[in-house]
Amino acid sequence: MRYLLVCMLLLIACSKKPTDYREFLNGTELVYPGKVSNAKALPGNGRLQLIWQPSPDQSIVKYNIFWNNGADSVTINSTNHNTSDTVRCTIPGLSEYVYSFIIYSYDEKGNRSVATEISNARVYGPVYKASLHNRLPDITPYTINDDNSVVLRFTIPDTININTAVKYTNQSGVETTAALSPADDSLKLTDYKFGTPIVYQSSYIPVTGALDTFYTSRYDTFPGILRLVQCDKSLFQEHDLWGDMGIYQSDTRVSKLWDGSVGPQDYPNIFHSDGNGSLPRVLSFDMGKVYNNLSVIEETGRGCCNNPDQFEVWGIADLTDAVPEVNSNDAGWKAAMQSKGWTLLKEVIRSDNGNAAFKTNLIDNPSPVRYIRIRVLHNANGENSYVNMSEITFWNKE
Repeated sequence: MRYLLVCMLLLIACSKKPTDYREFLNGTELVYPGKVSNAKALPGNGRLQLIWQPSPDQSIVKYNIFWNNGADSVTINSTNHNTSDTVRCTIPGLSEYVYSFIIYSYDEKGNRSVATEISNARVYGPVYKASLHNRLPDITPYTINDDNSVVLRFTIPDTININTAVKYTNQSGVETTAALSPADDSLKLTDYKFGTPIVYQSSYIPVTGALDTFYTSRYDTFPGILRLVQCDKSLFQEHDLWGDMGIYQSDTRVSKLWDGSVGPQDYPNIFHSDGNGSLPRVLSFDMGKVYNNLSVIEETGRGCCNNPDQFEVWGIADLTDAVPEVNSNDAGWKAAMQSKGWTLLKEVIRSDNGNAAFKTNLIDNPSPVRYIRIRVLHNANGENSYVNMSEITFWNKE
């Protein structure tokens, strides 16, 4: 009896057909169109682009892309089944965020492929842009060449820098733009107009292959480029002040110091003081205009003797109540000068015999200067009364 029951059950079970699952699929087969391959996202500014290689499945007619948990989607038609080509779908209007996308292939009957997911697809925007900074000038920001060309120097960028645009005014007064590539740390300007500002702005991409280039929020100003310009000696004038040393004779006046002579001169083509005093002794003159960045002095001695090897250079812009009536060899002279507003531009010490031209920098960022006082402290040959010099030249940064 038991045996008969088992046989009947087996007979009933074997009567089911292999296609009977269709009653759960409304009598149709489950078909999966080919899925896409090599899908990835290219980030951009408030947008991104999804790219993939199409399936060779000729039945595919469209692709649907979903994001935000399916709340947003876009459809693009399929027109190419060549797996060596690339399908591109740009999605604009996205907030700065990290997204996940699902891509499905569809055939004309509405059958859908297995999902292809693209995770961690980042969109960039204001937050990323705010993190960007212009390339920094190098610690030695520029060099001025003998031909007056200028080399701007920058540090190496610390991210994916695309370009740095440098705007300057050329010698014709026209605003000009030059480009500094990320691989270069310097840029040469052959036609820069000195005294005009230079501004620059860097651009970046967040990752290689990004859709958009991001620019920093503003231009920065490059450190001021100042060249040395020789002060115009045609404006220099004698201007004796209280306590100045006298001259040896009429043709060895202070004005011999700016007559344009080159190299140590012989008597009488020199400044030659009288001998009516002992060092320290002082002489003064007017440069004829105010210089805001007096930077360098060159002093040339006499061909033979009485050449200063230690002297002070003082400067001031206005002589109104500015001249102390204190002898230059008085211990309080220096303090008196400073109390009257004079700036000690340089204490020059030469280690030679004082003959040759000797050039040296003055202090950085001096106060404006028009009037000069040279206080000679010591002569190279030990002479303690007479002072001889051939030429004095100044340079201003501008």
